[in-house]
Amino acid sequence: MKLTRFLKHLLLPAWWLRRVFSRADRAAIGEAIAVCEKSHRGELRFVVESSLPLSVLWRDLPPRARAEKLFARLRVWDTKENSGILIYVQLVDRRVEILADRGIAARVAQAEWDAICRDMEAHFRRGEWKIGALRAVAQAGSLLAHHFPASDQNPNELPDQPLML
Repeated sequence: MKLTRFLKHLLLPAWWLRRVFSRADRAAIGEAIAVCEKSHRGELRFVVESSLPLSVLWRDLPPRARAEKLFARLRVWDTKENSGILIYVQLVDRRVEILADRGIAARVAQAEWDAICRDMEAHFRRGEWKIGALRAVAQAGSLLAHHFPASDQNPNELPDQPLML
């Protein structure tokens, strides 16, 4: 475990997350998810985590492994068509991970999700938090609309509003 990473996570004040993504920003992200889900059968779940819990830090889990844990805990995989997508933002480590359930992973290569992640991280490095998030939702929605277009029955199975941990 790297001491600097450990200290960064422990010393980050709780209010920092609210400064990065304001209430209006969170509402805009939720609205963007709701709108884009009308064009496809996928289900987006947007999760932002500021600092990691001590138990996660102690095990020195990389952001991808943490995203996998949240994917399961939040039941993103539990959609009718196995069409859940998790966009996970780890603020302290400044990493973004996108995980796709097996129904979508069979149609969209992980490299395409990774490109969205790197674009989002580039926006975040410039302090463009809202723009990066909205752009990622739009890009994910575009991929899903192409590979997993909407049908007559398109239930909303996961919350659209971002989850702030």
